[in-house]
Amino acid sequence: MSKPETPDASLVAAYVVSGLPLEQFAPLFGLSDEALAARGVIRRIVDSAVGYPSRVELEDAEVGDTVLLLNYEHQPADTPFRASHAIFVNEKAEETRRTVNRLPGALAARDAVSLRAFREDGMMIDAGFAQRGEVEAAIGRFFANPDVAYLHAHTVGWGCYLARIDRA
Repeated sequence: MSKPETPDASLVAAYVVSGLPLEQFAPLFGLSDEALAARGVIRRIVDSAVGYPSRVELEDAEVGDTVLLLNYEHQPADTPFRASHAIFVNEKAEETRRTVNRLPGALAARDAVSLRAFREDGMMIDAGFAQRGEVEAAIGRFFANPDVAYLHAHTVGWGCYLARIDRA
């Protein structure tokens, strides 16, 4: 029986994954569908175990939960890479999640994750994707470049923003 491979130390980086601040979304929780629609927000009832990753909790919402689908500006830097996209927020979210050196479910459950590397000034300088089980090594490869200040993780198919990843 062979020994399992140890990850190459050059591909391991200390990192932090941060959810979006709960206080930005809590005022929307419990509003009527009409009041949400006036703000460009749609309420959905979760119908599958994977597919509704809450950007506050960094976990997929459970079947039967209600989530809010809204547009969120995740890259506000005044560069050509300024961006917003659709996100889900679970209405039962109670606190913003932050993980250190561990992928939260919203990233770990995806078959693949797109990663975009940015300098401190918000200019994207690299991008790629990683299959499930390879995301942490990809984070390490990006952070091996000292010019990379932070990463954004996105879903591969729909391109929705998942989370920000910073050096720990």
